[in-house]
Amino acid sequence: MSNDILRDLVPPLLTLDRFGGQGWVAVTPFRMSGVRARGLPALPGLSSFPELNVRTYVTYGGRPGVYFFSLDAANLPAVWAARALYHLPYFHAAMRCEELDGAIHYHSRRQGTAAELIASYGPVAEVRIRDNDSVEHWLTERYCLYTVHRGRVYRGEIHHRPWPLQDAHADFMVNTVTQAAGIGLPKTAPLLHFARRLEILIWPLRRV
Repeated sequence: MSNDILRDLVPPLLTLDRFGGQGWVAVTPFRMSGVRARGLPALPGLSSFPELNVRTYVTYGGRPGVYFFSLDAANLPAVWAARALYHLPYFHAAMRCEELDGAIHYHSRRQGTAAELIASYGPVAEVRIRDNDSVEHWLTERYCLYTVHRGRVYRGEIHHRPWPLQDAHADFMVNTVTQAAGIGLPKTAPLLHFARRLEILIWPLRRV
């Protein structure tokens, strides 16, 4: 991915992180489940929904994290809450995610825009923990997110076990979510991975 394009899109307070001299962009569709605040039960209708994000990789004060260009979710209350509490660019989308014949079939279309993803994907190998110097480790072993709000940098701490990654295949029928963020993807083949499940804890934002 062109470093110049990403540098123009990422707030200047954040340092663009690179692997192999290049910035990276990830399109990540998944399904949330068991979403709840600490000490409270998961609420029916609010704790399970599809989500899709477009991200890149940054550092602040030398600490690596992720920066989101967009996050689409099928749950409108979750969109409102995330915008208010985390200052993240969440959008409401009509979404469908189902598993059929060994593949995940995913469709997301952002309300009122042409930002859309239609894809099917699935694993092609067993789970394998990646070496510390691999691009997979660099992409996934990040334990915070960053956002910039009113000229100030905020960090949200994230905790999870190492990602149980499997090599994957994917067929993209439509992918305009990166274009909506101002990103034109390169013609090179994408790096594809799949994870069946991962439990994640997220802390409230703190100014850094």
